Amino acid sequence: MKNIEQSRGYGNTLGAFYDGLGTNFAIYTSTAEHVVLNLFFTDNHEERGCYPLIKGENNIWHCYLSNVEPGDLYHYYIDGAFEPKQGLWHKSDLPLIDPYARQFNGQFSWLNKQGISYKSLKQQPKIPKNEVVNINLYEGRKPQTPWNKTVIYECNVKGATQEFPDIDDLLKGKFLGLAQPSFIKHLKKLGVTTVQLLPVHYFIDEEFLLDKGLSNYWGYNSLSFFVPHHDYLVNGQIQEFQEMVKAFHQADLEVIIDVVYNHTAEGSNLGPTLSFRGIDNKSYYRVHRENHAEYINDTGCGNTINASSKMTIKLIVDSLRYWVEYMGVDGFRFDLASILGRNYQGFRDNHAFFQVLNQDPLLSQVKLIAEPWDIGPGGYQLGAFPAPWREWNDQYRDVIRRFWRGEANMLPLLAKHIHGSGYLFEHQSRPVTSGINFITAHDGFTLADLVSFQYKKNESNQEDNLDGHNENFSYNWGYEGTTDDKQINALRLKLQKNMLLTLAFSLGVPMLSMGCEVGNSQQGNNNAYCQNNSQGWVNWPEKPSEHPLTEFIGTIFNLRKQFDLFKHTEFIHDDDHRFKVNWLNEYGKEMSEDDWQYPTHLTLGYYLSDNIKQQSLLILLNASAMDIDFPLPTLAFNTKWYKRLDTRILSDPLSTNEVFHSIGLEAYSAIVLSSNLRIDNEENYG
Repeated sequence: MKNIEQSRGYGNTLGAFYDGLGTNFAIYTSTAEHVVLNLFFTDNHEERGCYPLIKGENNIWHCYLSNVEPGDLYHYYIDGAFEPKQGLWHKSDLPLIDPYARQFNGQFSWLNKQGISYKSLKQQPKIPKNEVVNINLYEGRKPQTPWNKTVIYECNVKGATQEFPDIDDLLKGKFLGLAQPSFIKHLKKLGVTTVQLLPVHYFIDEEFLLDKGLSNYWGYNSLSFFVPHHDYLVNGQIQEFQEMVKAFHQADLEVIIDVVYNHTAEGSNLGPTLSFRGIDNKSYYRVHRENHAEYINDTGCGNTINASSKMTIKLIVDSLRYWVEYMGVDGFRFDLASILGRNYQGFRDNHAFFQVLNQDPLLSQVKLIAEPWDIGPGGYQLGAFPAPWREWNDQYRDVIRRFWRGEANMLPLLAKHIHGSGYLFEHQSRPVTSGINFITAHDGFTLADLVSFQYKKNESNQEDNLDGHNENFSYNWGYEGTTDDKQINALRLKLQKNMLLTLAFSLGVPMLSMGCEVGNSQQGNNNAYCQNNSQGWVNWPEKPSEHPLTEFIGTIFNLRKQFDLFKHTEFIHDDDHRFKVNWLNEYGKEMSEDDWQYPTHLTLGYYLSDNIKQQSLLILLNASAMDIDFPLPTLAFNTKWYKRLDTRILSDPLSTNEVFHSIGLEAYSAIVLSSNLRIDNEENYG
């Protein structure tokens, strides 16, 4: 083994970078007195040597070590004041994870070398070692699907693949399992353009979950912002993530990852010191002004990232760029994104973080999606994010659910949300694609449970059923839970179709959640974050492609693609030169002011006309218990009405029957008609 020689190195790039001859190490800390790098042998993890770093400008400590190569392991040890009330948590004997580590060797464990738990004696948990890597830039072709043609499919790596048929057992629950042709073919059948993965950064289980025999399933507990989660790797090679992305891209599918830059796995001041806390606590975390030992907890997870710190912003931006440049991803969904726009004075749409991303030549071009809320003061910021951000629209979700369960006074809000939720997003020239429309997501009831349970059933989480939302705007339609009653099941299937159809034919960006296409149930658990088991995973049938909801979803999104209105990027108003929108009551007449305000009206027609292509689309929604004979409006282009979709039909969801003066609209059903049978030459409009 060659001797290691130490030199000054450089501090302009944080992390460990191999140049072919050796490795440069650099770490930021403004409060340390000494920083030491410990190297370890790869085979036995025995210590190889200790190397003090030099403090350079901007409080970046660095050194260069010759003959240190990919595969070599290291930890940082940082000495300085230990004064928690001053926000200082340095301990020279604690090994620390490099915030910029690209790979780990070993697994995190709450038990240390002697098998002693952190909880019992406050011993340091066993942490993985940082590993020097040399990874190439991503070279695949990216689909670059515009927002106005995007259909998102949200899924968990393990939950989507653990029980999916035709995936090799070794690949189940792995990135490479998602990349299998059978799963990709399934996504293509749905009409999906973009896969949004729940957190893929290396995350750890909370100790309180392990005490209950549970584990963190969703992954919102990051230990690193660069390292892919090891349990999702087959052979421990981070290149497997690149292979998965490349397989999706070859199928013209984008990859968005859910990122958790709002807190870290170190938890509250009672948690272990693993990385950020022991490096530069106040730079990375927001602390109370009166007592710097206490963290501001706007996340509900014990700590909150300090997004106003320049080095924290740099860390997040460097992480984002890494996942785009090296891992190939096409965008990000930001968990509790309001955190990233908040300083001590509150949320600001001109926060430095937003400005940095907006001027970044790479990140300003990828998809950026906000979960626009957190539990902090003023945390609900739906509609307040700056361009080019898109936002999860929970108000859309709730109104669609409430309408289809038969609530009164829903028509005005229903129309607003079908029409793009302009009251939320139409400001500062934001496009109609600013809102991400969804009925269900990972958090909450599944689509099948939404029509099967009125009350959450979270007992398996062992929190006395106190966790999760209490109001889900759900309805069980006569029986609480799953049933063998054919009549109830037929009604529930129709109601799921109704909501999916509404989603597909609303302006904005539609998002599906995994398993909705096969009626997946979580047995009424609306907070399955800790159910890394058959309750949380999708219970796939033997042939998912043949499930009636899979067929139906593929049909509705294929039909959506045929109409340019849904590719239009601007909000539609009465003076639009191309598109005209009319709202019809159950008598086929223009909605009057009284119609909008009448509380028990539960039927709405949505009549769309395209003056350039001379085509029309009519969407009929009936959430009432009454069958209706709906009179059809006269067509302006001397064409005929054809029925294209009918949610009451269990088989052959696409119909092309010519319809004349009126159409029967069954109770609790939806129908789509168009003035054409098919548009073969899709036009890029927008």
